[in-house]
Amino acid sequence: MTVKLAPHAAIAAQSRGRRHPEPPPKGRTAFQRDRDRIVHSTAFRRLEYKTQVFVNHEGDLFRTRLTHTLEVAQIGRSVARHLGLDEDLTEAITLAHDLGHTPFGHSGQDALNACMKPYGGFEHNLQSLRVVDVLEQRYAAFDGLNLTFETREGILKHCSIANAHRLDDVGERFLRRQRPGLEAQVANLADEIAYNNHDVDDGLRSGLVSLEQLATVSIFQRHMRATLKAYPRIDQRRLVHETVRRMIDTVITDLMRESARKLREHEPRNIDEVRKLPAIIGFSPAMQKEQAELKRFLRTHLYRHYRVSRMSSKARRIITDLFQAFIAEPDLLPPEFQTRAREDAPRAIADYIAGMTDRYAAIEHRRLFSVEIA
Repeated sequence: MTVKLAPHAAIAAQSRGRRHPEPPPKGRTAFQRDRDRIVHSTAFRRLEYKTQVFVNHEGDLFRTRLTHTLEVAQIGRSVARHLGLDEDLTEAITLAHDLGHTPFGHSGQDALNACMKPYGGFEHNLQSLRVVDVLEQRYAAFDGLNLTFETREGILKHCSIANAHRLDDVGERFLRRQRPGLEAQVANLADEIAYNNHDVDDGLRSGLVSLEQLATVSIFQRHMRATLKAYPRIDQRRLVHETVRRMIDTVITDLMRESARKLREHEPRNIDEVRKLPAIIGFSPAMQKEQAELKRFLRTHLYRHYRVSRMSSKARRIITDLFQAFIAEPDLLPPEFQTRAREDAPRAIADYIAGMTDRYAAIEHRRLFSVEIA
């Protein structure tokens, strides 16, 4: 079935192309090919064992980078469909947005960035682009996945001017201070919706935050009260799920309504006009305020909880120890990375560490630092 897209959507047949020319795909669009390549990539499979908030082995039911990514994709597709955008492009961007993330979540990223500071720094968003452009080794004709410009543009949400100068066409919009296409904007907000609301669920499941604490947060309190009024005898687990479900529905509905209003206000005729406008996809002022309140709560009560802090501290030590060991002795690296290290040792080491899963990083640390001879 052919879906009629809005004029301001990205059009696969009008894509700005790939870094390495290829014949057009048969039976699918260019953006569908991107999505499929991402799903079949090694980096995508690794997300199953990378931390969202809780390290994988702490519990089977906590979200990982992979389950988070799938939730972001589901939200992104729903919003894109409502606004007449290309769902496949939105899905491709959401599925790839965390491919460059380190083990151990943001703690791992912060530690690797600190290690890499003398060598240009490390940012998982830029690393995700590096994964799809260079690091994946699956195709005979080229390195990387050779994705379309539009998908690559959406993956690169943030970029310093210095890095933008070193990039090819995807760095151009940062130099011109322009926006990406609407599908990329949707993917960015879908990510925010997913992690805000699902971290609430994981925080409650872990016992690190309580219903009583969350009841001080406006959006949670409102939906919890509405749920209790409709279902007075509901058990706590279902109360949490129903409250979070209603929160997500409210946030997505607000996002779609406010974004549609801005589209009517600006009436962009094509994606090039979108790039020159202020951000179109966004929340209403009231919802922005509520989302900021929820973020503050999570930062204070979950992300800075002493149990999470202990885990984060251990993660930083593992990443830092690995980096320092490899910098001091690059021949400790696997042969493939030793070859790369001859040209740029710090970046090759960062690539190796960022590609690790949580458990592989822990195993590699034990191999290098255990006093036992094995």
